[in-house]
Amino acid sequence: MQPKIEVGILGATGMVGQQFVKFLQNHPWFEVKWLGASDRSAGKKYRDATEWRLGGETPEFVADLTVEDCKPGNAPRLLFSAMDASVAGEIEQAFARAGHVVVSNARNHRMDPDVPLLVPEINPDHLRIIPTQQRNRGWKGQIVTNPNCSTVVLTLGLAPFRPFGITRVIATTLQAVSGAGYPGVPSWDINANIIPFISGEEEKMQTESLKILGRLEGDRFAPLPAKVSAHCNRVPVVDGHTVTVSVELAAKPSEADLRAAIESFAGVPQERKLPSAPARPIIYMNLPNRPQPRKDVERERGMAVFIGRLRPCPVLDFKFVALGHNTVRGAAGAAVLNAELMVSEGMLD
Repeated sequence: MQPKIEVGILGATGMVGQQFVKFLQNHPWFEVKWLGASDRSAGKKYRDATEWRLGGETPEFVADLTVEDCKPGNAPRLLFSAMDASVAGEIEQAFARAGHVVVSNARNHRMDPDVPLLVPEINPDHLRIIPTQQRNRGWKGQIVTNPNCSTVVLTLGLAPFRPFGITRVIATTLQAVSGAGYPGVPSWDINANIIPFISGEEEKMQTESLKILGRLEGDRFAPLPAKVSAHCNRVPVVDGHTVTVSVELAAKPSEADLRAAIESFAGVPQERKLPSAPARPIIYMNLPNRPQPRKDVERERGMAVFIGRLRPCPVLDFKFVALGHNTVRGAAGAAVLNAELMVSEGMLD
C-alpha cells in the first residue's frame, strides 16, 4: 500500500468546498490535510468556521482542522479549488507560482490557451499542454480545470457522437437550484417557476464545449469546428442538471449506430479503473420518461451521465435528453477525477 497523497481544499467552507470534503472522505488515494478559506474563517476550527449544509453533520475527519488563509505556505502540493470566481484567479496563480498543483472548479482559467479544460473520458491528452503552461508563465506548479456543471453533461452526452462529425448543436438546460450555491435563488422566485436566464451560463456552454471536444495540436488547442447554441434555465429541482440536445452530424449515421456508440463509450478512467470513475460514464435509459433527477441523479455516486429518448430530429439529425449531477460530476467529483488521472499519468510523482 502506497501512503495517501496529502491534499488541500481552497474555498473549503462554501457549498462546493463542502462537496469536496464529502467526496474525498475515505478516498483511497487522497487524504485531506489542509483547508483554506477567507480571512473571516482563518484561524477557526472547520466545524466552527462553516455551517454544514449537506446531509448529516460536519465529517469528523475535518471537523478539528484549523482553517488557513488562502496563501502559499504550508499547504500540500495538490490543492482542489472550490473558490468563487471573484477571487479565484489571482489566488490560484499564486499557488501555481509557488509550485502547487491546482485542480480548479472555478471558471477563471478554463479558456486560457495553455490550461487544460478536462473531462477525462473525452480529452485526457489535453494534459500534454502543461509543460507549455509552465514555460509560458514561469511556474513550478500548474493549473488544471474542470468545466461548467452544465457543460460536463452536454459534452459527455455528445462525446460518443464525435466520430460521426458533430457540426451543429442546440442545447436547452433545466438546471437545479444547487448550481446557484447557497443561499442560491430566492424561494419566491423559484417555487413553481422557471427562470430563463443564468448569467454567463450560455456563453460558457458554447465556448467550453468546443475546447473540450476539440484537439490539442502541438502547443495549442484547436476547438471542435462546430456551432453550439445554448438556452439555460433554472428550475425547482434540488440536484441534477437536465439538458435536451439536438445535434447535426456530418456522417449521417443511423439511430442504431448512435445507440451502439453510446453503449460502448468509455475512456481512460475506465481503462485504468480510477477510484472515482464510474464503470460506465454514460448510461442509456430505455424508458420513455427517463432520465429524471429525482430517480437517477444520485446513482453511480453522481459520477455518470444518463441519456434517454434518442430519436430523429426534424430540424437537425437526432435529439436526446442527458442528465448529470451538477455538484458531483459537474464540480467536486469532476476535479477529483481529474487529479486521479494526473496521478495515473505520473504527473504528481
